[in-house]
Amino acid sequence: MSVTSQAPDLQPEAFISPELHPIQKKKNRLVLIFGVILLAVLIGVAYLLMVRSELRNIHLPDIERRIAEVFPTPTETPFPFMELTMPYLRSRKYDSNLGDLELISENESYSSYLTSYESDGYRVNGMLTIPKGPVPRNPDGAAGFPAVVFVHGYIPPAQYRTLVNYTSYVDFLARRGLVVFKIDLRGHDQSEGDPGGSYYSGDYVIDTLNAVAAVKILKDPSTGFGPIVNTGRIGLWGHSMAGNVVFRSFVAMPEIHKVVIWAGAVYTYEDFSQYRISDASYQPPPADSQSRRKRDELFNLYGQFSTESEFWRKVPATNYLDGITGSVEVHHAADDPVVSIGYSRNLMSVLDQTGIPHELFEYQSGGHNLTGPSFTQAMQRSADFFKE
Repeated sequence: MSVTSQAPDLQPEAFISPELHPIQKKKNRLVLIFGVILLAVLIGVAYLLMVRSELRNIHLPDIERRIAEVFPTPTETPFPFMELTMPYLRSRKYDSNLGDLELISENESYSSYLTSYESDGYRVNGMLTIPKGPVPRNPDGAAGFPAVVFVHGYIPPAQYRTLVNYTSYVDFLARRGLVVFKIDLRGHDQSEGDPGGSYYSGDYVIDTLNAVAAVKILKDPSTGFGPIVNTGRIGLWGHSMAGNVVFRSFVAMPEIHKVVIWAGAVYTYEDFSQYRISDASYQPPPADSQSRRKRDELFNLYGQFSTESEFWRKVPATNYLDGITGSVEVHHAADDPVVSIGYSRNLMSVLDQTGIPHELFEYQSGGHNLTGPSFTQAMQRSADFFKE
């Protein structure tokens, strides 16, 4: 009897691969890991090539803007009157440009124009002078005229006139090859806004630094070419209350080249209570004015200046002198009946503790406006200082 053998019923499960040897498993794992790494490297290289190609078509300001969008600069939590403080004034942006230039006069040395710029939404006017002749070039290759943003002292806002006040000062500087932009602080003459004052408001500092931003991109009005200002040689000039304005502006924008102060006041704010100011022309703002209301609110909230107050310690520029690389020149008459020369001497003692180059020129006569022989001497020193 023969026995017929029957093939087994093969199911799919019968075709199972034999168990891999441990060494083979390790090799396969290494190949997989190497493949993943290689793929990651290829993707990274492709991304870098794409970024490099894109960067060739992007200007530096665009790159900075994109970085700022992704990694915004930390800012303080807002608090009342923070716009008066130096950290705020240092951290905010200043961006403006000049409007149409209206030629008002010219001589053999320079042309004068009326113009305006925007500052915090207000139109601020000013008189601009531009030297005649070719744009100078420095030994280091930088081209452009040195420039001065000129800030007037206290004059009752309703009495201030663009084409009257400080014209002899501007003429002296302009004839010596300086671009001069004498600004009419907000609320003065035809400038828009409320004249908020200097010591207890940041408005005038903001107007000054927006003017600096506008001057940086000044073009030649006759050709449209520019800029014609050497942005590394922009200085500030301020008289009386504007001593406070330009010194705070100088510290708020550390790249400012030089600052000249004539008979200035209020730097440490402790000096205000020590020396005071005796200005018979001063007219307090009306009781119903915005500036008066804001000042009353400021003192009601924080009290008078005190070094014990966290808020008030943020206001004086003298508390923020680290990193300042510009220079300071001060002019003051010993017989000044309005602003004590003690303000200037005290500022020198503060600057003596820093590495900031500084010098005080004292005059035996000349009064608050440094008139007479002191005027010519002080103006010549100021012009030479700006042109160094």
